[in-house]
Amino acid sequence: MAAAPTFPAIDPPDILLYGPGPSIVHPRIYRAMMAPVVGHLDPAFLAIMNETSEMLRQVFGTQNRVTFPVSGTGSAGMEAALVNVIEPGDPVVIGVNGVFGERMCSIVERCGGTLHRVDAPWGRILPPDQIIDAMRQSGAKVVAVVHAETSTGVAQPLEEIGRAAAESGAIFVVDCVTSLSGMPIDVDRRQIDIAYSGTQKCLNAPPAMAPITFSDKALARVRGRKTPVQSWYLDVTMIEQYWGKERTYHHTAPITSVYALHEALRIVLDEGLEHRFERHRRNAQAMAAAMAAFGLELLVPEDERLWTLVTPRVPEGVDEAAIRAHLREWFHIEIAGGLGPLKGKIWRIGLMGEGSQARNLETLLGAFGHVLRQSGWEVDPGAGVSALNRYYREQYERPH
Repeated sequence: MAAAPTFPAIDPPDILLYGPGPSIVHPRIYRAMMAPVVGHLDPAFLAIMNETSEMLRQVFGTQNRVTFPVSGTGSAGMEAALVNVIEPGDPVVIGVNGVFGERMCSIVERCGGTLHRVDAPWGRILPPDQIIDAMRQSGAKVVAVVHAETSTGVAQPLEEIGRAAAESGAIFVVDCVTSLSGMPIDVDRRQIDIAYSGTQKCLNAPPAMAPITFSDKALARVRGRKTPVQSWYLDVTMIEQYWGKERTYHHTAPITSVYALHEALRIVLDEGLEHRFERHRRNAQAMAAAMAAFGLELLVPEDERLWTLVTPRVPEGVDEAAIRAHLREWFHIEIAGGLGPLKGKIWRIGLMGEGSQARNLETLLGAFGHVLRQSGWEVDPGAGVSALNRYYREQYERPH
């Protein structure tokens, strides 16, 4: 009888994560994940759940009672947001200017909703007036947009759409996967009915959970359905009974992932939301200056850019995949390429949470400049770091 194969212990490389997610995991979060696992109905864990929900309310900017993390990644949050409020035949307006708007459309069709797309070029915002016109003309019951389009680096304006949805009675759904805790969400002020995110972006925790919040208006829509929610697992009326006072068993929560999210939220609130937002805004501008110093054009116009992701265009004649491969091989740094029609045309560089720190940006830019030069692009390899530091000197006191 042949000997059973043996397998080595896992030993992944230590990579500096500057792609669009997962992001650099904060050391405090690793430590939190080492805490002992307890039962999902243990009193100690129930207290952690309560604290996690309360911290999420603060970060989302809401008083919504039903605010908790879905057990699943950001895509589970997207599905939970939509399947709960869409029934067969419901008119639904989806704004599409990237990969994640396209995913929303697919979910609408799977729910049997009547899809009304509003498209914009990838790399540009969706004009709010076009979304509002489509909403009014279709009699939409749901309107959904991506606040932070991870495939392009676009930051979508929300206020006008939120006001119009509130006036019409439509449920306003917003994807905040790449913006929660890196840019203001302001759920209540912007009249957002459902917002969802992921733990692996600006929160700097491993991918595992999808924070989500439902307004009372959205919950009334769910409770007034004529048909059951398409997904048993993502039915908010059942999940809320586990995260709420009832503590009714629904599924076994990923205990360690909740620990990670709890610590991630503590880190955010320890820093302070306003300070954290300003740090992301400042560092995004500094990175834009660094890209310009390399002679690289950014895909997104300045007033439409995310603070959490930059998307430089790939210069003619440069092999973008080779740049990424060399960054990983030579410097243990990860960035990502474009998706869909932007494949091979842009890089996607995440600036999320711990990734949006001057010391880390200097490391990234030094390596990026070196690899660009090695690829044949005529550039001073130190130009990015010089531009970054010049921006800090001219605009702000140097952050640490």
